Amino acid sequence: MLLRGIISTALLPSLRFKKTRNFAVSAQTTINKFSISDQELESRGFILRRNISDLNIDHLNSVFVAVGFPRRDPEKIKVALENTNSLLWVEYKKRPVAFARATGDDVFNAIVWDVVVDPSFQGIGLGKAVMERLIDELLAKGICNIALYSEPRVLGFYRPLGFVADPDGIRGMVYSRKSKNKKL
Repeated sequence: MLLRGIISTALLPSLRFKKTRNFAVSAQTTINKFSISDQELESRGFILRRNISDLNIDHLNSVFVAVGFPRRDPEKIKVALENTNSLLWVEYKKRPVAFARATGDDVFNAIVWDVVVDPSFQGIGLGKAVMERLIDELLAKGICNIALYSEPRVLGFYRPLGFVADPDGIRGMVYSRKSKNKKL
């Protein structure tokens, strides 16, 4: 949903990635499909995960808090994850350092939620790596209506990944239980 936070500590140079470019060989074969290959992630000690079996919810909650989300009830996080259609997270030294998930109908629509990167690991491409793979997984299922909510200050992160304001001009709305009569 939101990519928040700033780099709070400098990363070791060995964790930084070199920029790669996508290169299409044919319509069916792509070399370097993602900006950072799975092998390059692994060579730096990062492990890609697609299920919650090894995910420590308390550690994930700590990443949520570190980027500015409110602390969440771990039991509710567990229920949310069990009702998630697609998720991807990056583990480093047994801890989650990047995470994103999507919910939806598994046919037409998906909404991306909880895009976070531990502030100590921001700026090296982990957010992009997670989002590229999550989008790829959703598209492979045939889902082409992928939405997300974002703070204005991180729109620049999502635009290069293909996200735009609704091209049909449809404006999103959110249900709110806040009082309609504001007290003066």
